[in-house]
Amino acid sequence: MSQQTAASDAAPATMRAVVVTRPGGLDALEIKDVPVPVRKPGWVRIRVKAFGVNESEVTTRKGESDAVVTYPRVPGIEGVGVVDEDSELRPGQQVATMMGGMGRSYDGAYAQYVTVPAAQVIPFETGLPWEVVGALPEMFQTAYGSLTTGLDLKAGQTLLIRGGTSTVGLSADTIAKDLGATVLSTTRSPERAGGLRAAGVDHPFVDSGTIADQVSALMPEGVDAVLELVGCSVLADTLRTVRRHGTVCFTGALAGQWTIPDFTPFMIPNGVRLTSYGGQTADLPADVFARQLQAIAAGRLKVPVAKVYHGLEQVRDAQADVESGTTPGKHVVVLDD
Repeated sequence: MSQQTAASDAAPATMRAVVVTRPGGLDALEIKDVPVPVRKPGWVRIRVKAFGVNESEVTTRKGESDAVVTYPRVPGIEGVGVVDEDSELRPGQQVATMMGGMGRSYDGAYAQYVTVPAAQVIPFETGLPWEVVGALPEMFQTAYGSLTTGLDLKAGQTLLIRGGTSTVGLSADTIAKDLGATVLSTTRSPERAGGLRAAGVDHPFVDSGTIADQVSALMPEGVDAVLELVGCSVLADTLRTVRRHGTVCFTGALAGQWTIPDFTPFMIPNGVRLTSYGGQTADLPADVFARQLQAIAAGRLKVPVAKVYHGLEQVRDAQADVESGTTPGKHVVVLDD
């Protein structure tokens, strides 16, 4: 019997999973015994070790996602674990997965096992604990993709992160500093400005809704690049912070506004570039993820973990904490053996 067949045979017939059977409050997150997913050709079955809890999963639970989400659904747009069954990767290989319809159009990582397309799997090797690795896939992929694909950020440039205490904002700060950039970052709460500085931000700003004048006072010519995470409600002001031929990358809408009524391109200042970024796994190559893991182990990159939860029984607590927004950083659930 091959090692692959043995690993597959070892999988139980059923597993525990968090299922949203209907949109609702926290009580809509129900722990159920469900069949272990069968691996389809070209897919990988993963034994889940940890997963991050995200705003989008709160949106799915509430029934506020787009029409691609149907119920019942196992949420979870990201996860880390080990290969249980695949035609290419060896059983036991450490892997990360994220996005691509996971937890939305098909069942996600709030479970003991998950199956995902092979193209959506990043293999890695690390001695870091699962609660650290479990925090990384979605936020590091989004941050890294925004800074590289979106902004083409270079060493020596200046970066403004609008929405800096979000998980993506904190991750972008640590990645940008490792790239050699000078980082400006915003928070709406004056009491969190010190936390941004402690996270490595060179110039924290308190965002009252307009920050262009504050940035201009520090850098009259404007910054080289901006990562916009707050959304369209502040975009016009954000565009005023950028130097001519600088770039704004629209990645998120923490304030909830994704569109601009009566938009005109002439709202963009002369010579300023506006782009967007929507994450996909391919934008975080395995060698880049490996370097990030090494940098974390060496202490060069910091992982903004807000809280670690143990077991599916604590998923409701994790979603409640994410929804409250009182603790900046990533909320991670670990599935203890």
